[in-house]
Amino acid sequence: MKKILVLSFYYKPDLCAGSFRCTALVDELAKTGASIHVITTVPNRYDSFKVEADKFNKTDNVAIDRITIPRHRSGILDQIKSFYAFYKGVMNLVAVNDYDLVFATSSRLFTAFLGAQVSREKKIPLYLDVRDLFVDTMRDILHPAVACLAGPVLSWIERYTFNSAKKINLVSKGFLPYFEKQYLDIPTSFFSNGIDKEFIQAPQVDNNAGATKSTINILYAGNVGEGQGLHKIIPKMADRLKKQIYFKIIGGGGMLQKLRDEVSKLDLKNVEIVDPMCREALIKEYIKSDVLFLHLNDYEAFQKVLPSKLFEYGAMNKPILAGISGYSKKFVKSELSDCAVFSPTDIEDAVNKFESLNYSIETRDEFIKKFERKKIMREMAEDIYGVG
Repeated sequence: MKKILVLSFYYKPDLCAGSFRCTALVDELAKTGASIHVITTVPNRYDSFKVEADKFNKTDNVAIDRITIPRHRSGILDQIKSFYAFYKGVMNLVAVNDYDLVFATSSRLFTAFLGAQVSREKKIPLYLDVRDLFVDTMRDILHPAVACLAGPVLSWIERYTFNSAKKINLVSKGFLPYFEKQYLDIPTSFFSNGIDKEFIQAPQVDNNAGATKSTINILYAGNVGEGQGLHKIIPKMADRLKKQIYFKIIGGGGMLQKLRDEVSKLDLKNVEIVDPMCREALIKEYIKSDVLFLHLNDYEAFQKVLPSKLFEYGAMNKPILAGISGYSKKFVKSELSDCAVFSPTDIEDAVNKFESLNYSIETRDEFIKKFERKKIMREMAEDIYGVG
């Protein structure tokens, strides 16, 4: 029986894209008959959303170890401390176990680096799932002086990590030019994010009423960080359209206080910010909304990404207003109906595209069928199992 080690910083019941993706993948990997050992952390994604999970549990051929990490928010130092605790915990656990293959899914590079370390020490193949180009993103987000110092180190870690892999999956085809330039010899696959059954099975409602309502309810759900740049667009948009829209933001993250400050500065009464919530409650909020909102900050690195939020938004019978560019814009234009796209952080374009929204929506059956998570993860599980 093939024994597969799965490394993921987040896992069910944590609330984030990495958790949902890895959990669905392990469900499908288990069906291959392999013995699966998942090493993750105790739930920690949001400081404002607490949920308990056993530190160890085993069902059939899947064993899950959860490592306790220091309490943290979203600062760089906090993240370093958290990863160091995860790193030590993983290395202690794998030291007494043997595996045939290691799979690591990573948005911040360091879980992928950990997978490379285990792969080299155990002399076993590594399959990487790359959900973000961390080095590329850091060049945009970090202060230029910090980026100049950290850049060479991060680039070395990336080369060490990616060159350790037997195969790499890219969650966005927008990453391909970056890989073709630097890692051409490594086999790649493209298993994107997808739509979980909770959203596929969610009640669909007639949304035509939005066209005649005096106040449109706009909902954003997800991380509130520098990458999303919500503080740069939502307050200004809410101020411009005070009599027309009501914004509800569900989430947490490193820029949450900055967003609150901008809302307070403009004394906005049409913006509500609430803590993250479980998926059952979130779906009810989706159903009550008139428009679903998405935004990525205006950074060059984000030209390559494909936000996971697009998939669950796309499963709902709602118009989508998205401040995105590059590959994600191209993806929306080709795959999603009733989605108005504006230039990130551009308030004029955002207002114009909001006013152009069409509220008479046909269900997105083809999109849902094409990007059903279970199907995508089944194919990916078979691909992983075949690596040896």
